[in-house]
Amino acid sequence: MHFECDIPNVSRCDVAIIGGGPAGCAAAVTAARTGAEVCLFEAESAFGGLGTMGGVPLFMNFGDREHFYADGIGREIRARHAAEGVIHGNPDCINAERLKRIYDELLAAAGVKMQLLTMLIGVRRQGLRITAAIFCTRGGLCAIEAGVFIDATGDAALAAMAGGATVTGDGDGHFMPGTLCSGWSHIDWDAYEAQPGNRLEQLAAADRAGVFRQTDWHHTGITPTGRTLGGGNMGHFFGYNPLDAQSLTASLIEGRRQMVEFERFYRDYVPGFTDVELSFTAALPGVRASRRTAGDYVLNLDDYRARRHFADEIGCFNYTVDIHPPAATRAALEEFRRERQSLRYAPGESYGIPYRTLTVGGVDNLLAAGRCISTDRYAQSSIRVMPCCYITGQAAGLAAALAAEHDGSARAIAVPQLQARLRKIGAYLPEADADGGCHA
Repeated sequence: MHFECDIPNVSRCDVAIIGGGPAGCAAAVTAARTGAEVCLFEAESAFGGLGTMGGVPLFMNFGDREHFYADGIGREIRARHAAEGVIHGNPDCINAERLKRIYDELLAAAGVKMQLLTMLIGVRRQGLRITAAIFCTRGGLCAIEAGVFIDATGDAALAAMAGGATVTGDGDGHFMPGTLCSGWSHIDWDAYEAQPGNRLEQLAAADRAGVFRQTDWHHTGITPTGRTLGGGNMGHFFGYNPLDAQSLTASLIEGRRQMVEFERFYRDYVPGFTDVELSFTAALPGVRASRRTAGDYVLNLDDYRARRHFADEIGCFNYTVDIHPPAATRAALEEFRRERQSLRYAPGESYGIPYRTLTVGGVDNLLAAGRCISTDRYAQSSIRVMPCCYITGQAAGLAAALAAEHDGSARAIAVPQLQARLRKIGAYLPEADADGGCHA
């Protein structure tokens, strides 16, 4: 089928960012603060991605005991969130409504032109450049023309539509399991912390009692999000395809069904949860990995193992390789734990993220940010968490603003200038040695 129509509403800006999750917000704020005219488009009704609309209850680690790797915009967001009250003693626990408002305020203060409920549906390309991105809104179609584009969709949707180089899943049609996160109320956290019990023993008892249709032994549980509130990151979509609408639909329905089982499990087997109630399931499915770009460099497991740093790096990170088990079995859990432990970094250890991972093969004026940058599946499982999205988003936003000042080519900017500018805005970016190694 062929479809075409006129688009009456066409705008223009210096930098257009598609995807308003943590990477997209970081990119937009950073680019706009340089003076660039920035437009940010988000398909959902709030900015923040999985940390707001997806119900993920934790930012994950911004650094370790020695270094704060997600410095700059990441530190700013974390500090603003904590300033309104640290949740249960942990500054990395998320209050989603607070975080939504923080993104709104940061974007508005930076002068970003924001548009929610705006879904990318196509692109216009000329040669090696994207000339326009096309969207569907409740009022009809619209388009944005820009000098530089940033794909912060998480799924590399813009890159794929533009004919850029992408990789799907593990390359063989398999995807890391996803999760439908959830919100819970009426939790007695003091009672739980006084006697938390052993989670595997609790799951085993519930398994013997037939609580679960399928007992998922990789159970990360419920994290405090308020005085009596918690956020659940538990249950998995096994064997699903996050790029297929029918597969996602079935997974979301299954995720909601699982919540009945989780409610019974927590009430009957976990101290402090006697009166727990399900408050909501997330509006967004918790997709950990789907499609990613293939840029001028592919960050990989060897780089991670070697703690490798690069002359063109735009940030450093240290979160462990974290590929969730492909099945619900105890054997799969034990293998996951062994691999995760064997790859865990010591405090002070990190790897570098090259600028080349933000480029996209086959498209000159496109950068990627967030979990869809150019990596293999192992490195992707480390860079996918929110603090690293701030790192890559901040770098992509500044790089796009620099590119927009010239011909729009992401490959034409001077990386040393980008690095110097990143340091000025607070990014954690040690000086590079001549051999590409870094020192603080």
